[in-house]
Amino acid sequence: MNIQQHQSMRAIRLLRTQANKKTFERDTRHKSSKQSSQSSTFPLLGPNDFPDWAYEPRDFFRFEILHESTKSQARVGRIHTPHGIVDTPGYVAVATNAALKGLDFRDADDSGQQLIFSNTYHLMLHPGADLIAAAGGIHQFTNRKDRPFITDSGGFQVFSLAYGSVHEELSSKGELKRAKSGKSNHRNGMGKDAVQVSEEGVVFRSYRDGSKFLLTPESTVEAQKKIGADIIIPLDELPPYHIDRQVLVESVDRSHRWEARSLRTHLVDVQQQAMYCVVHGGIDRELRTKSVEFLTSLPFDGYAIGGSLGNGKQELKELLDWMMPLFDDDTISERKSKPRHLLGIADEENIRHAVTRGIDTLDSCYPTRVARHGTILTKNGSIKIKSGKHSRSFGVKLDESCKCSTCQHYDRAYLWHLFKANEALAVTLAAQHNIQYMSDLMASIRQDILEDKI
Repeated sequence: MNIQQHQSMRAIRLLRTQANKKTFERDTRHKSSKQSSQSSTFPLLGPNDFPDWAYEPRDFFRFEILHESTKSQARVGRIHTPHGIVDTPGYVAVATNAALKGLDFRDADDSGQQLIFSNTYHLMLHPGADLIAAAGGIHQFTNRKDRPFITDSGGFQVFSLAYGSVHEELSSKGELKRAKSGKSNHRNGMGKDAVQVSEEGVVFRSYRDGSKFLLTPESTVEAQKKIGADIIIPLDELPPYHIDRQVLVESVDRSHRWEARSLRTHLVDVQQQAMYCVVHGGIDRELRTKSVEFLTSLPFDGYAIGGSLGNGKQELKELLDWMMPLFDDDTISERKSKPRHLLGIADEENIRHAVTRGIDTLDSCYPTRVARHGTILTKNGSIKIKSGKHSRSFGVKLDESCKCSTCQHYDRAYLWHLFKANEALAVTLAAQHNIQYMSDLMASIRQDILEDKI
């Protein structure tokens, strides 16, 4: 086949794909309208409900595996997005309101940060997805035009109104933090005043003014389209750790239906965005396996590990030990070639274990949150800079091996003073250092994998 024939065949395939997309868009809108008129009948969408073109590689998003360790499931790779590359394994800093706590995006980017996580729930409530769209999307709005963003569906924050977050579960050994009451609730433990779940979606009250919002699998995708992140997440239900198994079964099934609906809405207008599914099932082996098998059969671009991840670090490790090998099974779908993200967990101990199980990216507000309270991350362990023992640490860097601007210009005694005096600068300097520490940590882990040390 000569070049002219090849170009002609490519043009024909492109026309067919465009025609198929228009047919899919028309059919999707028809089905959505029909389901809305029939109130609460939302059947589970399966692999055959999505067009063939949805399973083809994206020209704007791909994951490149550079090296696989001979000692573990660890791998070094690159995620290619429309706004830049993400080196993996990589730490993803959390900018809840499209802003990092305590430092500017430029400082974080200079430290080596690439992918940034923002929360759809907060951005929907303020300033609003429409306003961000009017600004040209999150990259224009934040003036961070050459680095990628990822946004969640908003479901995590919504269900945290009734329960504590996943991190709170890990740190409190599964004891739930309810928004309205400390009392135990019904079988599913749902805080009745916080959220109301139906097959259509979830109704919640704004933390800003108490007004009610309906979040559906379709509306969260529409909001994330307006926000314009490179990677988006479908709506899922976040069940607590302590939950009856039958209720967990129902929750997992509901999440599968919601995620498939989100995916269908996403594919109507892809906009050069990738969508990751969220694998659920708590610590239940059967349900987690079911979730992996179902969600990897759909044309998602990557896999996120979510839901309740155990009642402590050991249970999380055990979960990853038996679950992550499932993602290396390519007998049914190309699971291994897609990136994997661990949601909401990124302290050093968990990072070091997770990457050996094949996790590619991890997000957490941990480094900036502890920085606000005077905890400094170093290669020799964390230090409490507010302690009086640092008051005369003249000339002593936070971390002798660190190249961040804080360590280059200030010593421990000065930071001790800033924190004790409640100066805002203290948080900025501590956050700059902790973000640099995380970037350096991930770079060293990538090098260790390349050398087959881990």
